Amino acid sequence: MKTTDHPREFLLGLYHQLVLIREFEERVKFLFLEGTMPGTIHQCQGQEATAVGVCAALRSDDWITSTFRGHGHALAKGLGVQEMLDELFGATTGCCKGKGGSMHMGNMDKGMLPGIAIVAGGIPLAAGMALAFKMQKKPQVVACFFGDGAVAEGAFHEGVNMAAIWKLPVIFVCENNQYGASTRIDKVMNNTCVSDRAASYVFRGETVDGNDVLAVLDAAQRAAEECRAGTGPVLLELLTYRRTGHSRRDACHYQPKTEKEQWFARDPITRFAEKLLARGDVTEADLAAIKARIDQEITDGVERAKVAPQPTLADLTTDVLA
Repeated sequence: MKTTDHPREFLLGLYHQLVLIREFEERVKFLFLEGTMPGTIHQCQGQEATAVGVCAALRSDDWITSTFRGHGHALAKGLGVQEMLDELFGATTGCCKGKGGSMHMGNMDKGMLPGIAIVAGGIPLAAGMALAFKMQKKPQVVACFFGDGAVAEGAFHEGVNMAAIWKLPVIFVCENNQYGASTRIDKVMNNTCVSDRAASYVFRGETVDGNDVLAVLDAAQRAAEECRAGTGPVLLELLTYRRTGHSRRDACHYQPKTEKEQWFARDPITRFAEKLLARGDVTEADLAAIKARIDQEITDGVERAKVAPQPTLADLTTDVLA
């Protein structure tokens, strides 16, 4: 897919989303490092194109399931910077009232199930949601994000099999960033092509350059169309790489220097910016203005989140189901 296939404003919107995720994650990283923000974080710098490309292919009433590395998914699905920062600071004004934090980010009103920290835990839930859509004859699709480490879990095979036999409208999105925590994929799989797994359940799988937002968008649009037509599910393997550790305490010493250099040279934001500038109707000033607006939005959001209302003792028993 070429940039000329889309209007300028649409493409600038994609660029805005990519930069928003990167800058949000970078600001959050430093807030944690300086001890300003509580909890823990699992970040997605370098994987921005997977979230943006997939979510741009969805309709507003489609749903996503996410993981403990879900900030990018949330921003791409339409959650606001303020509700997310408030959530990270544990405020009652957060998207989950301060009770979910980083690992359980989500907003049901915006079609995002709060993140599921159990590896592969969202896969059977996504299949169940898609079954409900099919039984209700609704043309909705579920995009289910998970990492390459989830492929070895039993929940992956059970959920994928369920979706396959009933042809459910699920896009299984494997963000293959080459590592399950600190273990390279080739240490735990003889066949490292995750999309090949779809063939054993007799549905379509596809491997895509996950650092090319337009390639991801194109693949996700085709997958969504198939799901709405009743020929789903589809397994998309998006090849990408995280520029940060598995969690905030991980220094990434297990990633070889040459490997990091090769992947960093394929940064999704830099690559997309180059494509935009090559159009001729986008300038460096346009891109700089987008980044400046984002920086200001995040800065203002952080200051508001720092003084946002915290839960009281009475909130301990609210939103609890037995």
